[in-house]
Amino acid sequence: LLMFSAGLETDLKELMKTGPIATLIACAGVFVPLVLGALFYMLYYGMAPWGSEEFYKAVFVGTILTATSVSITVQSLKEMGKLKGRVGTTILSAAIIDDVIGIIVLTFVIGFKNPDSNPAQVVISTVLFFVFAIVVGFIFYKIFKIVDKRYPHTRRIPIAGLAFCFLMSYIAEKYFGIADITGAYVAGIILCSINDSDYIERKVDINSYMLFGPVFFASIGLKTNIDNVTGSILLFSLGFVVVGLVGKIIGCGLVARLCKFNAHDSLKIGVGMMTRGEVALIVAQKGLSVGLLEPQWAAFCQPVYFTSVILLIIVSSISTPILLKILYSKDKEPEKVSVN
Repeated sequence: LLMFSAGLETDLKELMKTGPIATLIACAGVFVPLVLGALFYMLYYGMAPWGSEEFYKAVFVGTILTATSVSITVQSLKEMGKLKGRVGTTILSAAIIDDVIGIIVLTFVIGFKNPDSNPAQVVISTVLFFVFAIVVGFIFYKIFKIVDKRYPHTRRIPIAGLAFCFLMSYIAEKYFGIADITGAYVAGIILCSINDSDYIERKVDINSYMLFGPVFFASIGLKTNIDNVTGSILLFSLGFVVVGLVGKIIGCGLVARLCKFNAHDSLKIGVGMMTRGEVALIVAQKGLSVGLLEPQWAAFCQPVYFTSVILLIIVSSISTPILLKILYSKDKEPEKVSVN
């Protein structure tokens, strides 16, 4: 439901307008944290040979760091009146593309982890799913558009939308071997352009935040056993947080600089992209459910994993608004508002 809501919140028109710059920044925002996270895991616990179980665990640790939760950044920029500026628009668009790429990476990692799969099979299955999603998505988009026009703002719209979400989730995992959350996210993107997409999102959010969301987050808390946190685990968690924050700043900031943003604005973009939230927890939970967190070493188990992720979310959520406010306070002249 959280991933379905995230898809519904996507603004496809804005996404298409931003062009290659936001895409390049998003790609760097996925690639750099992914590589740094995997390297950090292997440097901390030992290098793993290509294709081994531990190699995929290392890659998965990097995959967690690819997610960007832009809601906190958006709220901060909105309060400062900077959301419609060139930097704010770039951050918002790059974060949306970042999540799409991150989900695709997660899909590949889970596919490669399956011992019965091979690289070609994973690539083919993933491509086929997205081809299927485009074809089916176009058909269902037209159907929902007709129904929405005929019965606007009625209960049948969100009920049908929720059924479509479950259907896409089931098909993704059952027939393509793709993560079910990928299907839910794609379902949200398919429906994000119909007139009542906001209405569907509100109805889904009621269920999500009233019942299923709290249960999900509580289950994460129950899995986080801080009684077993040792000095080694705490050190790993601190390093994980540093790598997660620095990876986004370096990746997104450097590419923004190459895209003709000045150094100050590039730093704003890097800082704005470093927040993590529910997507990181969802990815973590998915890794646990498919066995990517079963430890070979006793030190790397559920407690360190969720302790590290939760610590990263807390630190990034607190530090990002503060750093953005400091960076914007140093502006010498008003920022130009984006025409997009």
